[in-house]
Amino acid sequence: MLPHLSGWFIKCLGESSIVKRLRVSITAHGREGDIHPMYGVLTRAPFVERATALQWNFTGDALGILHYVEGDADAFAAAADDVDAVVGYDIEPVDDGAFYVYVRDATTASLAELFGPVSRGGLVVVPPIVYGADGTVTLTVFGPDEELQAAMGEVPDPIEVTVEAVGSLATSRVAPTARLTDRQREAVEAGLDLGYYDVPRTADHEAVADALGCAPSTAAEHLRKAESKLLRAVLGGE
Repeated sequence: MLPHLSGWFIKCLGESSIVKRLRVSITAHGREGDIHPMYGVLTRAPFVERATALQWNFTGDALGILHYVEGDADAFAAAADDVDAVVGYDIEPVDDGAFYVYVRDATTASLAELFGPVSRGGLVVVPPIVYGADGTVTLTVFGPDEELQAAMGEVPDPIEVTVEAVGSLATSRVAPTARLTDRQREAVEAGLDLGYYDVPRTADHEAVADALGCAPSTAAEHLRKAESKLLRAVLGGE
């Protein structure tokens, strides 16, 4: 067990529920590139303003990971081209300042040591993983007490782990979109496709109603309820 994870951390893990939710931040103290060059790009590159890992698959010898990045897509592509460990990547622009990028990496020994402890047994890493401009990475892990303690204790140097919060399944936050009904989700997706949420707006709720095949008042109600749920989930902490 790492020294700074003892005491309060062990006490919290030992209380009540067998399965715990652990919110942690990790940092390599400026040595992110030593673990994997793309780790350094995502946390330290001047052309990346913000990066979030949305989904990933770690097989032991390769890592496929989907990111949402706010920054310069061309500069990111140039950086990825210079990394030998990047097997391939695909960039899909969102707008002038943001893009999705799927990167397939060959793993380094350090990266395997980092992902290994949280990729085996009964542990579940819940997206997103958020990269900070200061080099920190924040993530949430669910699992049995003993496996969480073991995983945190196996994190290799130069990574330092800081426990931000420990909770139970009951304290978990549901993904905002999971709160929507199917019809509310369809209304929001139609609004996005049609330009209802563009600035300036290029479609109204009547256009959304036409896409859904319902009355304008019904479409407006779906949009209003969906927006209320999403805002409360994101800003209200519900």
